[in-house]
Amino acid sequence: MYKQRFTIVAIGLGLSLACTLWAGDVATFMDLGFSMDGRYYAFGQYGIESGTLKPWADIFVVDVPKNNFVSGGRLSYVHSAPIIQGQDGSGALYSLLSSNGSLFSKYGIDFLRQSRPLYLSMDSKAGSSSNNTSIEFRDFETGDSYVANIVSLVEGSGDNIQSSFFINLECTKNDGSKKKYVVGTPQLKRPAVQSYRICRVMIAPKDGSMIFVIEMTKKAISGSDIRYMVEALRL
Repeated sequence: MYKQRFTIVAIGLGLSLACTLWAGDVATFMDLGFSMDGRYYAFGQYGIESGTLKPWADIFVVDVPKNNFVSGGRLSYVHSAPIIQGQDGSGALYSLLSSNGSLFSKYGIDFLRQSRPLYLSMDSKAGSSSNNTSIEFRDFETGDSYVANIVSLVEGSGDNIQSSFFINLECTKNDGSKKKYVVGTPQLKRPAVQSYRICRVMIAPKDGSMIFVIEMTKKAISGSDIRYMVEALRL
């Protein structure tokens, strides 16, 4: 009995320490797939609200050539009750998916046609706007190599902070030729976003749709929240 009580106390202290170290909530990114021609891409994110413990989810459908959401392509859901112990909040995403099948059918999204990974960050500082570090990656199928760096534009501070960013991308083709791109919408100011980081780069199977997964650190009531967005480029 003493051992059981000690274990429960230890777990409780561990959870309290984890909450202290990161008071906001951290989203999980989900690659939901492309349309057959690579023109449209869908992704989602889900998590648990740090204050209410309610599971939540977002789904987005992107027009890749326009690097913008399709009409009606932003959906959100917050469950009415806290999660059951042991759950991770993914049920909110599944609920959102099951009730919006017509959206994916309209744009031909195939959940089995997911991205091919080109880059996955294992360093929290790499590809970050806070220290302006570049990332390098290669497409081993084509032989093309890339260098990318993210540039952020921050205005204000505290509760009034807002920011935007863009990505400088240079591609060196297998034949040695080079091409440069600027990806993003620097004129779009996002309230409460403190910093950005390139955490993944992916490409559509068999075409030139490149997806940058951007991790955003947002100011929250207590601590910071982690959310995701994408920037799309048709090479």
